Amino acid sequence: MTIAEAALASSSTGKTISIPLLGFGTAEFPFASTHETAKESVVHAIKLGYRHFDTAAVYQSEQPVGEAIAEALRQGLIKSRHEFFITSKLWIANGHCHLVLSALQNTLKNLGLEYLDLYLIQFPASLRPGLGFPFEKEDIAAMDYESVWEAMEECQLLGLTKSIGVSNFSCKKLQNLLATAKIPPAVNQVEMNPLWQQKRLREFCEEKGIHITAYSPLGTKGTPWGTNLVMDSQVLKEIATTNGKTVA
Repeated sequence: MTIAEAALASSSTGKTISIPLLGFGTAEFPFASTHETAKESVVHAIKLGYRHFDTAAVYQSEQPVGEAIAEALRQGLIKSRHEFFITSKLWIANGHCHLVLSALQNTLKNLGLEYLDLYLIQFPASLRPGLGFPFEKEDIAAMDYESVWEAMEECQLLGLTKSIGVSNFSCKKLQNLLATAKIPPAVNQVEMNPLWQQKRLREFCEEKGIHITAYSPLGTKGTPWGTNLVMDSQVLKEIATTNGKTVA
């Protein structure tokens, strides 16, 4: 499988890097899925041609992703780590300026890597340090975008990640971040699918030069907040049948 790539504005130097247009997500709800199964899935995806892998501290999949990369190297499936585009995310309990660097360092330790290709703020909010998922509504606090993003910028300047971005940010929250950012976010990763196309957000991000990454493009069946409306869509079923494809 050959996967096309897109240009991604990435740094204070104005250089761009390429991001594979198709990525392999490693979130399985509930989090902390079977370690060995996650590793095997990533190794199989590598064999199929995937080179973009998306993980996060809260998914508890960083370690198996790292082990899969090491296994792919041992098997000769890839020649070097540089063939991969690896994304991970800052969990919001570490969404405080003094915790960002150590959180990224721990992510790199879990992955067994020296750098990420992309590091994202997972949600535009903060939690009390030490909290995981799930959490209570009263544990959520406003994020200090300026100081947290400054810490993210420092991570990039230190070479620990090639690019930085955000996830689940609205137009308004992106505006708040952009007001003080020295390095603009390269990516905004949001839920997007045929039934939720996020037109206004896509237009805003295009205007600002922010690449949109869609997660859960097939819907979110199996989660407390999700549905199977995408896969059950009669329109998509008719398109699939006409073209001899599956709905996915």
